[in-house]
Formats: sequence, C-alpha cells, structure tokens
Amino acid sequence: MQLKRGLKPYARTLAVALSLAFVAGCSSSGGTQDGSMDGTRGGAAGSGVAGSGQVGGTGLGAGGTAGQQADGRIPEQRTIYFEFDSDRIRSEFEPVLSAHARYLRSNGSARVVLQGHTDERGTREYNMALGERRARSVERFLSVQGVSPSQVEVVSYGEERPAARGQNEEAYAQNRRVVFAY
Repeated sequence: MQLKRGLKPYARTLAVALSLAFVAGCSSSGGTQDGSMDGTRGGAAGSGVAGSGQVGGTGLGAGGTAGQQADGRIPEQRTIYFEFDSDRIRSEFEPVLSAHARYLRSNGSARVVLQGHTDERGTREYNMALGERRARSVERFLSVQGVSPSQVEVVSYGEERPAARGQNEEAYAQNRRVVFAY
C-alpha cells in the first residue's frame, strides 16, 4: 500500500513528460515547400473575412517575436496556417501559440474559440473533420502550455468561411487555418 502511494507523483510527472514529448514529436520540422504563409509574406490587404477574428499585420515587430505582447494584451497575430491535408502545427507558428498560451494563463477569465478552417478541396464532411482536427491540435498545444481547458472552445467551419476566394494555391493556403477568436 505504501509503495502505491509513493508512485503517484511519478505517474503525474511521467504523464506531463509524455504530453510534452507528444507535442514536440507532432511539431513540424520547419519550412514550407514554397515558403508561403510563414507570417512574413505580404498579401492582399483585407483578405480576411469579416468576423473571422483575423487581424491585419504580421505580428512581427522590430525586436519582437511573432505574436508576443509585453503589456498583457491579446497577441496581435490570431491566425496560424497549415499544410494541405494536415493538422500538424508548423514550427514557425509555435511562438504565436506560446504567446496566446501566456496570455490565457495570465488572464484566467479570458476565453477563446479556436476556429478550424480548410480549403475547398475534399468533401464537406471531410473538411469539417479536418477543421476540427486542426483546432484540436492547437487546443492540445495550449493545454500542454498550462492553459485551462475551460478557457478554450473548438469549432470547425471546414470550407464554409473562406478567408480568400479562388481556386489556386495562394487562396487555398490562406484558407487552411485556425483563427483565435476572443
């Protein structure tokens, strides 16, 4: 009986370590095939859909890191992008997610809706599921960073709310995203 109680703290530590290893293993090794959607490329101004939670600007300031706010405000960059048919968080967006996690941890009453989106390719049902998987992968990242599950809600819009119209790779890339809606 004494041995059983003595293992409980170790089991908790092991669970946290495995969660961290899982997130690290799921993160992208970096880079994209064409270098697009890394938060630094210029695009058409105002391409976001009204009410999508998308904010203008790249969130990259001189001397700053993507999406980080020093004064406790909601991080500027509220959209992260995904590769085709993937729910894996790309490494260039990890600083953005970490900034959102810091904000949520320091503002316990703040709530966020993670809106998962896809491009138009695939069936409606498949895209709804993929949008949810993308939002859930962001939710897992935030959870490992210590964000309370009660602060996060996941919604999938699939292909229903595109950020960009068009049937080309540039439009598709802008539509494969998760938006932080506070």
